[in-house]
Amino acid sequence: MEVVTDQGFRKTVKYLRALIIISLIGIILALLIFLGILAYAKMLGAPALAVPQSTLFFANDGSLIGESNSGQKRYWVPLEEISPDLTAATISIEDKNFYEHHGFDYKRIAGAVFADIKAFAKVQGASTITQQYARNLFLEHDKTWKRKILEAFYSIRLEMNYTKDEILEGYLNTIYYGHGAYGVQSASQFYFGKNASELTLAEASMLAGIPKGPSLYSPLSSIENAKQRQEIILHTMVTNGYIKKQLAQTTKEVPLTFVGNHPHKHVEAAPYFQDAVKNALKNSLNLDERTIALGGLKVFTTLDLKQQEIAEQQVEKYISDESEIQVGMVAMNPKNGYVTAMVGGRDYEESPFNRAVQAVRQPGSTIKPLLYYEALNQGFTPSSTMRSEYTTFKFDDGREEYSPQNYNNTYADGEITLAQALALSDNIYAVKTHLFMGTETLVNTVKKFGISTDMASVPSLALGTSGVRVIEMANAYSLFANGGKKVNPILITRVEDYNGKVIYEYKNEASKVLDAAKAFVMTQMLTGVFDTKLNGYTTVTGNSLIKDITRTYAAKSGTTITDNWMVGYTPQLVTAVWTGYDLGKPITRVAEKGYARNIWAQFMEKSLKGKPVKSFKPPKEGVVGVYVNPANGKLASDDCPIRRFTYYETGTEPTEYCTDHFSHNDEAKPVEDKKDQEVPWYKKIFKWAN
Repeated sequence: MEVVTDQGFRKTVKYLRALIIISLIGIILALLIFLGILAYAKMLGAPALAVPQSTLFFANDGSLIGESNSGQKRYWVPLEEISPDLTAATISIEDKNFYEHHGFDYKRIAGAVFADIKAFAKVQGASTITQQYARNLFLEHDKTWKRKILEAFYSIRLEMNYTKDEILEGYLNTIYYGHGAYGVQSASQFYFGKNASELTLAEASMLAGIPKGPSLYSPLSSIENAKQRQEIILHTMVTNGYIKKQLAQTTKEVPLTFVGNHPHKHVEAAPYFQDAVKNALKNSLNLDERTIALGGLKVFTTLDLKQQEIAEQQVEKYISDESEIQVGMVAMNPKNGYVTAMVGGRDYEESPFNRAVQAVRQPGSTIKPLLYYEALNQGFTPSSTMRSEYTTFKFDDGREEYSPQNYNNTYADGEITLAQALALSDNIYAVKTHLFMGTETLVNTVKKFGISTDMASVPSLALGTSGVRVIEMANAYSLFANGGKKVNPILITRVEDYNGKVIYEYKNEASKVLDAAKAFVMTQMLTGVFDTKLNGYTTVTGNSLIKDITRTYAAKSGTTITDNWMVGYTPQLVTAVWTGYDLGKPITRVAEKGYARNIWAQFMEKSLKGKPVKSFKPPKEGVVGVYVNPANGKLASDDCPIRRFTYYETGTEPTEYCTDHFSHNDEAKPVEDKKDQEVPWYKKIFKWAN
C-alpha cells in the first residue's frame, strides 16, 4: 500500500514538474511573441493619423466659400481648441484611466468579462480611447477576431509612437456624432452652431454621450435618451473629480438650443473659380485627387467675394434669358496677378465647362495692343501715320491676296496716327504694321505677354484670328497696367494640411518683361478708346461707354464674327470679358454684340466704387508728355482747337508743330517743295498694297 502511494506521489510530482516546465515554456514563448510584436510595431514606426476629412476653400478675407467632401463633414482642430469640459466628459464616460494605461485597461477588461458572464450576454464594453481611435483610423467596424487582433496591434503602435494628448486629439477629431458629423468641430457646429472651443459644460456633456449610439442618443433623435445619457456623464465627471456634485445638478437643468444644420452645407460660391483652384492644386502643386478631396486641406484663395458677386450680377443683368450666348470673365490685381473674380459660364449646373480658363477663342482687336507694343520697340510712336483705306495686300510667294475690312467698311481714306488707329480699331493700320515687322514677330511677342496658345503666322493674326484664353488676355493686359512686370494668374495664396502645417505659400517674385516707358505709352494710348478728342473721322470704339464711366480706364474691345471681347484696366484692377456661342455660331443680334462691353464697364465701376481714383503714373524717367493734334500727331500750340496731352518715349516726341488751323494762304501755310518731302521709312515697304 505504501509502495503504491509512493509511486503515485512520484507520478504526481513528475506531472507537476512537466506542467511547470510547459507553463514556463508557454510564458517564455508568449513573452517572446509579445516582445516580437512590440519590436515589429516599433520597426513599422508611427502610423499616419490622417483620416478622410473635408478640404476647405477660403476667399481672400477668410470667408469659407466651399468644401470638398463625400457626405462626411470632418474638420480637424487641435486639442487646445477643444473645450476642456468636452475632453473631461469624454474621458470620464469612455476611458477614465486613459492617462494611466498603455492602450489596454486590463481591470476594465476583466470587469467587462465578468459582467458579460453574469448576464450571459455582452452588456459592457472594455475598449479604451486608444482602441476606439485605432478602429476609427484603420479598420472596419465588423465584429471578428481578425478585427480585434488588428485593433490591438494598431493600439500598440499608437501608444508606442504618440503621446496621450496626440491620441486624445485624434480620437476627438474622428469619432462619429451622427447626422454626418465626424469629429468634435463638425459636431459642435451641427448641434450648437459654434466651435468646439466654445462649448459650455451642459453642451459638452450632451455631446459626449452621442458616440455610444448616435441614432439613440442624438438630442435630435430622442431628447429623453440624450438627457438621460447627459446625466450619467455628469455623474461620472463628479465621480472622477472633474466637477462638483452641485455643478452637475445645476448643469443638467440648463436648457439647450439645437441648430441641427451643417453651416457649410450650401456654400457654393464661385463654382467655376473653385474648379480652377482644384485644377491648380493638382497641376501646379502636384497634389493627388484624393488628397485634394479628402485630405482636410485648408486652401486660401485670391477670390474677392464682393467682386465675384458683382461679376455674376452683371452677367445676369445684361445677358438675356432668351439668349444662348455664353460668357467667360476674369478679374485680376495687376500688381500680383491675384485672380479676384471669375465667371466661366452662365449656369454651372447646366455646364461646368469653364470658358474663362478652358475655352480658346479669337480675341479680335484686343490683340492689337500687344502688336503695337512691339511696334514701339521698332521705332513707331503714337504719332506714326499710315493711310487708312480699303486695301488689298498682294504677296510674291504665291499666297492669296488679303483684303481686311474695317468695321462697317468705314475708313479714314487718309493718314491716321498709331494713337488714332488704336482708338478707332483700324484694321488696315494693324495689318500694315504686322506685315512690316514680319508675321513671326507677333507670334513671338504674345509669348512675352504670357499667352501660351499657338499663333498662326499669317497676315490676319494682327486682327486676332488665332485663339486665346480669357485668363491669359487678362494677364497680358496686367503687364501694361503694372508697368511691364511679369505676373501670372494666381488663384491660391496658401495651403495648410489638416494639422495646420503650411505646405505651400505663394511668393510674388515679379520680374521686368516689358520696357516701362513703352508700357506706359501703350497704356496712355489705350485711354484714347474713351477719348472723343480722337474723333477725327469716326467714333472711338469706347464711345458707347463714355457716359457710364467715372474714372480713367485703358481698354480695348475686340470683335469677330463669333466673338465679342472687352479687356481693360485701372492701376488696381484688370478685367477681361468674352461673350459668344459655344459652337462658334455667328453673333447677329445687335444687343448681343454689346454684352461684353456693358458687363466690363459696369463690373469695373461697381468693383472700384468707393476706392481711390488712381491715375496711370508715368515712370520716373523714359517718357515725356506734350500736347499734340490727335488728327496728325504733330505738336499743338496753345491756340490749336484740338489738343491732346500725349506721352512719348523720350527722344521720340514730335518736333513739328501743327499748322492745319491756320488760314490756307501762302503766308500762313507755305507750300513745301514736294521734292524735298521724304517718304517715312515704314511706308516704303507697302508697295504691294493697292
